Amino acid sequence: MTPGLRVGITYDLREFYLAKGYSPEAVAEFDKPGTVAGIEAALLSLECQVERIGNLEALVQRLARGESWDLVFNIAEGLYGYAREAQVPALLEGYAIPCVFSDAFTLALCLHKAFTKSVIRDAGLPTPAFRIFPSPGWELESAGLTYPLFIKPVGEGTGKGVSGRGKISEAAALGPAVRELAQRFSQPVLVEEFLPGREFTVGIVGSGEKARVLGVMEVILLPNAEPEVYSFENKDQYLDRVEYRLASDSTALAAGETALASYRLLGCRDGGRVDLRSDREGVPNFMEINPLAGLDPVHSDLPIICRLQGIAYQELIGWIVESASERLPERKKGQGSQVS
Repeated sequence: MTPGLRVGITYDLREFYLAKGYSPEAVAEFDKPGTVAGIEAALLSLECQVERIGNLEALVQRLARGESWDLVFNIAEGLYGYAREAQVPALLEGYAIPCVFSDAFTLALCLHKAFTKSVIRDAGLPTPAFRIFPSPGWELESAGLTYPLFIKPVGEGTGKGVSGRGKISEAAALGPAVRELAQRFSQPVLVEEFLPGREFTVGIVGSGEKARVLGVMEVILLPNAEPEVYSFENKDQYLDRVEYRLASDSTALAAGETALASYRLLGCRDGGRVDLRSDREGVPNFMEINPLAGLDPVHSDLPIICRLQGIAYQELIGWIVESASERLPERKKGQGSQVS
């Protein structure tokens, strides 16, 4: 990576939208100031020239003024629609400005859990059987799945809509639960067979064949946690409810292999995270993928994995930028020192 690279940062801050009247749940995926400050500090330590851009609206205004950057470090989640995470990358693609993390197509695909699972399933990778119900009027009793089931919104992140109430043990409870969730989030509901085994989240950096697993972290719910489910509440209160532990046994290694294969299959770039859970036979199954993983230096899963591995936050950001820098035009790559 070339020292002096001009890098802009795009992001959505929770406090900005809370001040506009949005609810805490609506902005749960957005970042806190410490995340932007952490990324900025890491980039400065890598000898980049850093500019804070802000959200989609701010990016549009600055592009309209003719501004540009060598690279944009994008963590903007967006606000509306299944393609909300793809909006900033799509706009940058139109201006031929490279950005960190996956392109617009991959980000739009991966936010829709059912479409993503269809790709995973058709590639022969393990994922629980599922159905999607695009309207509450569907005949839910015809799902054809084996109970217990689990339900969640098809296009949310950060555990939104995921709770212990999502586990459905009998057919009579399925219809009311799906209708309530569909109404609450104004979107279809993913219904899948419940996985009773160990839960893992796998951190990955790099792109294509250069992508590699940083670590496999097991998510262990403590006695005072909401049982059986890595829910929104458990994530939010993880210090008291969750233990994160590196895992390297045969099941964890299998989880890492499935995660990496899924990451490559879906075209993810630079860095991300894959969530898996073991089925009744102990086989880790793909649950979902986050190609725009949280980067809060303290609280986000990917930095936690790195911390457990003894990897500094700056090193993680450096690997992400190094991967993205391979997509820079040749004139920008230069002969600068490589990020270690």
